[in-house]
Amino acid sequence: MDANQLTRLRDELTAFLEDLTADLGRADRRRWALAYVRGLLLDGDRKSAGAMAERLAAIDRTGRDYEQGLQQLLADSPWPDRPVRDRLARWAAARSGRGERVVVVDDTGFPKKGRHSVGVAPQYSGSIGAVGNCQVAVTVQVAAAGAVVCLDAALYLPRAWADDPARCAAAGVPTGVEYRPKWQLALGLLDRARANGVTGVVLADADYGSVAVFRAGLVAQGWSYAVAVRPGVVVIAAGEDLGPVPPWRGTGTRPRRPANVRHLRVKATAARRWAADRAGDFRRVTWRAGSRGPLRGRFAAWRVRPAGKVSSRRMPGEECWLLAEWPAGEAEPAKFYLSNLPAGTRLRALVRAAKGRWWVEQSYQQMKEELGLDHFEGRSWRGWHHHVTLVLLAYAFLASARRAGKKGAAGRRSRRSGG
Repeated sequence: MDANQLTRLRDELTAFLEDLTADLGRADRRRWALAYVRGLLLDGDRKSAGAMAERLAAIDRTGRDYEQGLQQLLADSPWPDRPVRDRLARWAAARSGRGERVVVVDDTGFPKKGRHSVGVAPQYSGSIGAVGNCQVAVTVQVAAAGAVVCLDAALYLPRAWADDPARCAAAGVPTGVEYRPKWQLALGLLDRARANGVTGVVLADADYGSVAVFRAGLVAQGWSYAVAVRPGVVVIAAGEDLGPVPPWRGTGTRPRRPANVRHLRVKATAARRWAADRAGDFRRVTWRAGSRGPLRGRFAAWRVRPAGKVSSRRMPGEECWLLAEWPAGEAEPAKFYLSNLPAGTRLRALVRAAKGRWWVEQSYQQMKEELGLDHFEGRSWRGWHHHVTLVLLAYAFLASARRAGKKGAAGRRSRRSGG
């Protein structure tokens, strides 16, 4: 936003940050947090502390040393970022209403040069579309009532970092932080979100959804989900009879596995094969309006049980939906989802839920291009988390201001029409 817009909204921004930054402690920290968020919101190509300091000094004309204050807030000041994001999650939960909402797990890359910035390594990033030298953040976002808020983020620490204590110490990584796969980081963020009152259907791409322990973790935390899975995920029919449980001989652990579970290999099949064998079940479904007209596709859904690795001889998972999409022009079904939504859920509702991730790339684009999510130039763990936390606050304020503007415009139209 330009300087005039930012000046007009200064009182609203100050009020918005008053509660969310209460955990920063001293009043001067909260004032610098306000200045930093103003700098993020203000138009400009780079959102580094130095570049924002120049723009803030130009519009405020106070003679303050903005650069030193912003750098101090980021890198040196020991304010806790986690409670700030908890407050943001509670703020979002209280304003998301009672309508349809989705909670999206995803990750995004921050391209970097060199090797000293915390967590940077050659690794795959969906935002880059290839392996590149970057940091990767796992995020949790919530969409409801036409507004999107990014609630939380966790920096992924590759094994090359986690297994190098000296390197971690140099970047200020707290003692006790260990390697955790992205799906595990996501479960930690979701657990905190739920504790802060966030609800909704969890959505994730196949990198997360294909992990059985991730789906089990969602169930353990009490989430409904509709997650993408890879075509090779193995399923069996929900009502498949695997045979009687072997008799207990009175010694050892009572058996819990059917006698012929070893024959599961014959009954189980990959999702792609399952859907292709049931080609007649597919129906045309419209799930939302797009910028170029209604979005439609061919879908089918069945009640199944994920079978995991047949070689493990483990019992199949709990009954759930397998949703398949057969895109136009494809020779066979190509996209697949598993969902624990109720057995009576209609096909269109399943499709709408599974397709609810469409806005996540837009939100990443806005946070990066408008607010400088990936513009942090420091190297430390503390600085990265401080910068990202303040970007999330700026993004939430933008979402709130846009929503208020839409409501105001709707009210003005209603008054003009006599409604």
